[in-house]
Amino acid sequence: MQSNDARTLLQCAVPTALAGVVAAVVSGVLAGGKGALGSAVGTLVAGGVMALGLYVLQRTARSFPHLFQAMGLVLYVVQFLISAVVLALFRDTTAFNTRAFAFSLLAAVIVWTAAQTRAHLKAKILYVDPESGDAKKSAPAGSAT
Repeated sequence: MQSNDARTLLQCAVPTALAGVVAAVVSGVLAGGKGALGSAVGTLVAGGVMALGLYVLQRTARSFPHLFQAMGLVLYVVQFLISAVVLALFRDTTAFNTRAFAFSLLAAVIVWTAAQTRAHLKAKILYVDPESGDAKKSAPAGSAT
C-alpha cells in the first residue's frame, strides 16, 4: 500500500470510527445495550465494506488505470448491494437493535464517503507524469518534444 493510500484509509477510518462511537452512545441511551451493540455492528460492517472497496479501487488504479472510472462506478453499486444484503440478512435478528444497526450503517457510510471525498480533494496526486531530467538529456538535439 502506497503512503497516499494509507493516508486516505486513515482519513476515512478515523471519522467513521468516531461517528460509530457517537452512534453507539446515542443508541445505548435510546435503546439500551442492544442498541449500542447494533450501532457498533453497523459501523463495523460499513467500515469493512468501504475499506474493502477502497482497497479494490486502489489496486485497480495501479493495475488497470484505464478501467479506474468504470471500476469506481461498479464498486459503488456493489458496495450498496452488499450493504442492502447485510441489512436484509439481519432484518429479523434479536441479537441487537436492528433500527440502531441500520441507522448506524447508513451514518457510517455517509461519513466514510464524505471523508473519502475530502481526502481525495486534499491529496496532491499528479495526474500527469512530469518529464524526467533523464528523458530530456537522452533526446536527440534536433528532435521536437
